[in-house]
Amino acid sequence: MLGPVGRESTYRRWVYLIIGGALLVPYVFLASTLVSVASDRIPVWLIVALILVVMVAAIVVMSFIPAVRVIEGTAARELLGDAVPEHATRRVTSWPARWRTAVWAVSHLLIGGVVSGVTLALPPAVVSSFAVPFTGSFYLGEVSAPMPKGWAAAWIPALGVLSLLLLVHVVSWCGALFIRLAPALLGPTPDDELVALRRRAEQLAERNRLARELHDSVGHALSIVTVQAAAARRVLAADPAFVDKALGAIEESARSALEDLDHVLGLLREDRAPTAPQWTLDDLPGLLDRTRIAGVRVESTVEGEVSRLPAAVSREAYRIVQECLTNVLRHAGKVPVAVRLAVGQEELVLDIDNPLDGVGAPRPGGGRGLAGMRERVTVLRGQMTAGVDDGRWVVAVRIPLRSGVRDEELVGE
Repeated sequence: MLGPVGRESTYRRWVYLIIGGALLVPYVFLASTLVSVASDRIPVWLIVALILVVMVAAIVVMSFIPAVRVIEGTAARELLGDAVPEHATRRVTSWPARWRTAVWAVSHLLIGGVVSGVTLALPPAVVSSFAVPFTGSFYLGEVSAPMPKGWAAAWIPALGVLSLLLLVHVVSWCGALFIRLAPALLGPTPDDELVALRRRAEQLAERNRLARELHDSVGHALSIVTVQAAAARRVLAADPAFVDKALGAIEESARSALEDLDHVLGLLREDRAPTAPQWTLDDLPGLLDRTRIAGVRVESTVEGEVSRLPAAVSREAYRIVQECLTNVLRHAGKVPVAVRLAVGQEELVLDIDNPLDGVGAPRPGGGRGLAGMRERVTVLRGQMTAGVDDGRWVVAVRIPLRSGVRDEELVGE
């Protein structure tokens, strides 16, 4: 019975209900003023009913103001606890959410008004009840009621104390009721949840895309730079011309990686990021040249007009080739690589293979290279296979050129 008396949450709930009672006062004055015009011609019960209706209507109208919801939700979260959803402090625009806010506001003010009234009236009554056994009268303001004296009136102070204890329990129960109603009345509607899920899905898709960009561009650049720097150091004194060429390739690779990195970091910081570097198959010769400088013999065959490819297909295909070359350097070493690219009327064919028994030492470590390539191909509604075939590692990609989907939708831009 004494549990709620010692809990801090009880008094926080009490404050919340008293705030509701304080907010109810202007509505009581407004309703009383409007109804008093016709009070001489209607019975008392109807006056009370009209005052209640006018108050509720006024509270509902005021609750439609966005700031009212924010204030109500903030007070509820601060005084009732984190069980009140965070969505309660946000403005809403849908009418179902507005009506639910109105139900919450009406309940808060009416229940808070009753609790506030009892809170104001009960303590003086309890104090007066302790004098009854001695005076034989119960005084409350200007009202006086005759009572028995002595032990015959001892139950009256006891009833007063029990009434105070009951009020504490009522406050605790009312607070618990509001906490239970908060998710339904102040929480997100099904439409709000759907919008939040869509936003979350978009964020995850964007993060996944950024992870692919970092893995493909920066990972490739670092692999090339590592190999080129090692080769340049070995021939630093014997072949200055090669060293100069290797350093130039390192500079170019590092610059390209920095552009990609600046773009991705800008997006992660939610800054106004610079335009993303748009590497396409038109830039494929430069990519192959930088790989050759790293000591990898690359044989390339290009059939058809690369320039006529859709922008999305050209960008993703470039990244796929880049990732394949990175994997060769990282896992197979300096082995010959064959790159075949054929642009047909209906699809883009991309085949990249390398021997498994190369002279280079495989580099430790793995990553999400194949998974990233599959994601790119899947977004473009293509097909990809990767595996061992007759002693060679073969990656085969087929991307349709007439999918009926706009390029911007394909790449999530």
